[in-house]
Amino acid sequence: MKVFKLYSEFDSYLNKIRENKTVAFVPTMGSLHQAHLDLVEEASKVYDIVVCSIFVNPRQFNNVVDFKNYPRDIDKDIRILQNTRCAILYLPKESELYNSEEIELFDLNKLDNYMEGEYRPGHFQGVVNVIDRFFALIHPEAAFFGQKDIQQLIIIKYFSS
Repeated sequence: MKVFKLYSEFDSYLNKIRENKTVAFVPTMGSLHQAHLDLVEEASKVYDIVVCSIFVNPRQFNNVVDFKNYPRDIDKDIRILQNTRCAILYLPKESELYNSEEIELFDLNKLDNYMEGEYRPGHFQGVVNVIDRFFALIHPEAAFFGQKDIQQLIIIKYFSS
């Protein structure tokens, strides 16, 4: 597994190896567990190259304290991923994903106004912003998301359709 922190190096390597191959993307915020590994395994059964990301997205946190306290152990996460079929791990800095403080507002068909969204205004816009950015940088044929947050999954499916 190759690990990249800089987009230019990541992009160069991915473009070099992706010729005539399919790419699956598994976005994470780290603190990896078995469900993440299952997504990598599922993706590797169908796609030639599996790209994972670890990025704790500040734009989806309503509370600065929650963002600062989000568990991070990148060395452990790397060790865990090395035992999977993840080909590339991308660890971007915030400045590599966002070039301004503004959040782009996407039409989410009001799906973000109910349930969890009612208590976390802006959370799902933050999620969609980072997914949109990753899709634009990676150009995967498919992406694999956990299903523990069904509202988030529905919103991402709506957004990406």
